[in-house]
Amino acid sequence: MFLRKSVAQILCLLALSSPAWADTGHTYDFGQPAPASQATRSVEVVMGDMSFTPKAIDIKAGETVRFVLVNKGQLLHEFNLGDAAMHAKHQQEMLQMQQSGMLTPTGMKAMDHGNMAGMDHSKMDHGMKHDDPNSVLVEPGKTAELTWTFSKATNLEFACNIPGHYQAGMVGKLTVSQ
Repeated sequence: MFLRKSVAQILCLLALSSPAWADTGHTYDFGQPAPASQATRSVEVVMGDMSFTPKAIDIKAGETVRFVLVNKGQLLHEFNLGDAAMHAKHQQEMLQMQQSGMLTPTGMKAMDHGNMAGMDHSKMDHGMKHDDPNSVLVEPGKTAELTWTFSKATNLEFACNIPGHYQAGMVGKLTVSQ
C-alpha cells in the first residue's frame, strides 16, 4: 500500500512539473488585465452557439475596455483574447481539459484531490486550470466580464477555444489601432 501511494504521489508531482500543465505566469505583449473601474467603455459580446455578435471590434491603443459577455447559447463558451497562434496553443490545452473530464459541454467540473489512493489519476486535475487573465468561460444563460487595457496597435482575435468551436466559426476580429 505504501509503495502504491508513494508512486501515485510521485506521478502527480511529475505531472504538476510538466511544462504542459505548469503555470508560466502569463504576460501579454498586447496589454494586461485591468479592474472594471478603469474601463473607458463597455462592449457587449453575445455568445450564441458557434457565433459571436459583433463579429469585429475596433479599439484604440491605450484604451481599457470592459467586455460584457452574454452566453445566449445552450453550451459553455469562452471569450479569449489573443492572436491565431495563441488560440491554437490554448485549443490544445482545452482539448486536454475535455479529455480529462474536467470540461463538459455546459461547464467545468471541480476535481477532488481528497483521496489520492484509488483515484483514476488519468482523470485528475494535475494543475489544469482555466485561469488565464485574457480568458473567461461563460456557462449557458450566464453573463461574465473581462476588462483589458490594450497597450499597442495590433490585430488580434477574440475566440472560443472549446474543442470544435473556433473551427465552427466562433472567432471574431479585434483591431487595436493608434
